[in-house]
Amino acid sequence: MIDTLFSGLIHGSAYALVAVGMSLVFGVTNVANFAQGSLVAVGMMIAWWLGSSLGWGIVPTLIAVIVVSAILGLVLNVAVISPLEGRKPIAALLATIGVGQILDNGLQIIFGPQTRPFPKLLATYNYQLFGVRFGTSDIVMVIIAVISMLALWAFLKYGRIGQAIRATSQDPEAARQMGIPVKSIRNISFVIGAVLAGISGIFVGLFNGNINPTNGGTIGMTAFVAATIGGLGSIPGAVIGGIALGVVEALGISWFGDGAHDLITFGALLVILILRPQGLLGKNIDVKTEPLTGTFLGGGRPIVLPWWGNVLGAVALLATPFFFNDYLSGVGTQIAIYAIAAVGLTLISGSAGQTILGMAGPFAVGAYASAILTMQLKWPFLVALLAAGLIAALAASILTFPVWKLAGHYVAIATIGVGYVMVAIIRLAEPLTKGSLGIQGIAFPSVFGQSLYTQQMQYLLDVVVLIIALIIVSRVRASHLGHVFEAVGSDQDAAEALSIRTSAYKALAYALAAFFAGLAGSLLAHQYTYIDPTIFNVNMSLLVLTIIVMGGMNSPLGAVLGAIILIGGPELLRFATEVRVLLYGVLLILIILFRPQGLFAKKV
Repeated sequence: MIDTLFSGLIHGSAYALVAVGMSLVFGVTNVANFAQGSLVAVGMMIAWWLGSSLGWGIVPTLIAVIVVSAILGLVLNVAVISPLEGRKPIAALLATIGVGQILDNGLQIIFGPQTRPFPKLLATYNYQLFGVRFGTSDIVMVIIAVISMLALWAFLKYGRIGQAIRATSQDPEAARQMGIPVKSIRNISFVIGAVLAGISGIFVGLFNGNINPTNGGTIGMTAFVAATIGGLGSIPGAVIGGIALGVVEALGISWFGDGAHDLITFGALLVILILRPQGLLGKNIDVKTEPLTGTFLGGGRPIVLPWWGNVLGAVALLATPFFFNDYLSGVGTQIAIYAIAAVGLTLISGSAGQTILGMAGPFAVGAYASAILTMQLKWPFLVALLAAGLIAALAASILTFPVWKLAGHYVAIATIGVGYVMVAIIRLAEPLTKGSLGIQGIAFPSVFGQSLYTQQMQYLLDVVVLIIALIIVSRVRASHLGHVFEAVGSDQDAAEALSIRTSAYKALAYALAAFFAGLAGSLLAHQYTYIDPTIFNVNMSLLVLTIIVMGGMNSPLGAVLGAIILIGGPELLRFATEVRVLLYGVLLILIILFRPQGLFAKKV
């Protein structure tokens, strides 16, 4: 038990360092920086390279990591975040996601994706106390964590720049009128946050022993949970949240196994959001009017085709399977599957104005539901397809039911938790889902007794489902319900003044989006013939979101265009697999900066 608590304390200290940087940036800019975990990976990989290849010691390595991290933090704010000032803060949140994708993928390209041992910059197991083995690295990490946090507290409380940071976090406009250089203060905040993340990366590497460039994403997401638990914007809360989460994770894993990690971490996130969304030490704010409430839309209106244009488009789409070879049809199935999920997402993230960051969860539920229904209960594929969508919608609705009293980034964060929790439950339900091993031998889709065993047949099925999805979503948007969704997304306060239950309509829009994600998951399962939990990761959620950002968050046809560009483009141009996610990040940032309404939409 003592060794478990010690392990939790060490991990919690790393989470706290990263979470403090996140809370600092959020407090000053109201930006939830999802690139923070990637900066952890940057510090980790630079330290690995300097220690392994150049033989540097801990002090010069630490200095180098601080310098590189500081530069990246400054560039992040100057090049990406500052140009978005004056727009909805959700735009900056999405931009940091794009930066994270670029950094993560860039590290894999530069250093390779393989796992490798971290250099012994400090001794790791040279002490023993009460039966617990630990090292100089653990002691130094805790000391650095404590000193960093105390120094940051003193800096913010007594330092002139620190006081300016606090003033800027409380009221940027008032601070600007008092002569405080708000832009410079924000630069400093991003630099400090990045440096804390980079330092954390060194000690995470020392503690884990083996690393790879993808480790930062998990650390960053967990640290974000810690910051949310403590209260975004609260430095002491980030410390408490990080250490508490580290200890709870360590105890939970020791009792239930490593497979329970995500369930513990993101289950705790959902619990805190439901019971105290502002966090343990966060300010008592109105969660209906917090700063990230509102849609990302940059005043965009979807381009509407005449009826004959829609008919011609549908005919052309239906004709493609008859002219495509196996390779092109295989690409087409990927485009269509992701387009189906993205079309549904436009109802909630576009019309209803609520950004959703966890669509991989409903995707996974639909895939597993369809596979289990057809393989174990012998249901016909078409019945299982429809049931998969309904089960995904029901599961998503149940898990998110309590969070719709919140708004803005609180709901967006909750959907991240829901996505992780869904996949974690699938992983733990081994008797039904075979856990981490996955389900193999899934039959090809069968329609009216005809097995669709060729790529062309499967592509034709996907196209038919996509067209049906477009028709349904377009009909919903044109109906009274669709107008209510748009009223909620355009001005939530005005909608509530008209006695519209905005939370109920957002929940309904999310259920519809989850339904279409479930359909997409079913098609994916039967065309891959094998699924496992690793397929349904955060990159899948971000890809679906990036698709609608590119095409136009309020445009179903734009979602199809976004899927063609983001999935079909790299496939057809045969870009290397490792470059794709980097490309997604670059395109996401460019769209947010220069065409926030999307490609298939126009300004109003």
